Amino acid sequence: MKAYAAAGIGNFAAGFDVLGASLAPVDGSLWGDVVEIERADSPRFAAVGPYAGRLPSNPNANLVVRTRDLFEQALGSPLPPLALTLHKGLPVCSGLGSSAASVAATVSALNAWCGEPLDRETLLGVAGKAEGFASGSVHLDNVAPALLGGLILVTPSGLPRALPFPADLRIAVASPALSLATRKARSVLPREVPLALAVAHAENLAGFVHALHTDDRPLLKATLRDLLAEPWRADLVPGFREAQHGALEAGALGCSLSGSGPAVFAVCEEKDAAAVAAALAAGFRVKTQVRICVLDLQGARVL
Repeated sequence: MKAYAAAGIGNFAAGFDVLGASLAPVDGSLWGDVVEIERADSPRFAAVGPYAGRLPSNPNANLVVRTRDLFEQALGSPLPPLALTLHKGLPVCSGLGSSAASVAATVSALNAWCGEPLDRETLLGVAGKAEGFASGSVHLDNVAPALLGGLILVTPSGLPRALPFPADLRIAVASPALSLATRKARSVLPREVPLALAVAHAENLAGFVHALHTDDRPLLKATLRDLLAEPWRADLVPGFREAQHGALEAGALGCSLSGSGPAVFAVCEEKDAAAVAAALAAGFRVKTQVRICVLDLQGARVL
């Protein structure tokens, strides 16, 4: 059995730790991680794929194995001996929800293997705890869209809500050959912010959500920005400001770091997507992969 979970965008500019999106390239390709399960005589784990070499050498330190253990705890009964193989299709420390994709694919594969004993809310709780191993704290803006698909808002209760998103818009994503650990990116953020900034952030997030529900494009353009984290993280990603400026000049409605970076995303009209993607790539002085995407509405699924 194989399960897949897609790349994603945490924060989605306006919603630090409460907004996230799952991505599907417009060319129809899969862009994410796959976890494969087979019955075995004894538990085994292996990682393969283009980015497997960046993972911990100790199998017990891998998120797939740690997620399996958390799943087993939630299940309340021991799993049979299984061979787990992670096909690592996303670079680590990339800002593309790499750890969330591994976690979401793992819980989906295990739940399907066991006959779907756990509901989505329980799976999300397991995935959130597992994601905390990678980022240092539990926040669902990456694992919720990886598991459920779409553009997700995490509510005060912790339960996710899917937000509407214009189907005619495109999301250009640039992934430069840089690395930035989530823990490091979170360490530069202030513990407290001025009251005026807190109010401005709340206004911006509320305006963004309203713009999506009413398809107010001018308001969407005005609020597709990050007032809270981006100012502190921008200097951690060489070339980000140049890429951002180029994308906005090429017609993007908004452009920001994807998660904590170094990946960058820009939302744009379909007619501007190629130019925006090219501008993103041109902003970096290192090798950069660019994909034009829409939302992946399916979420993690068995292949």
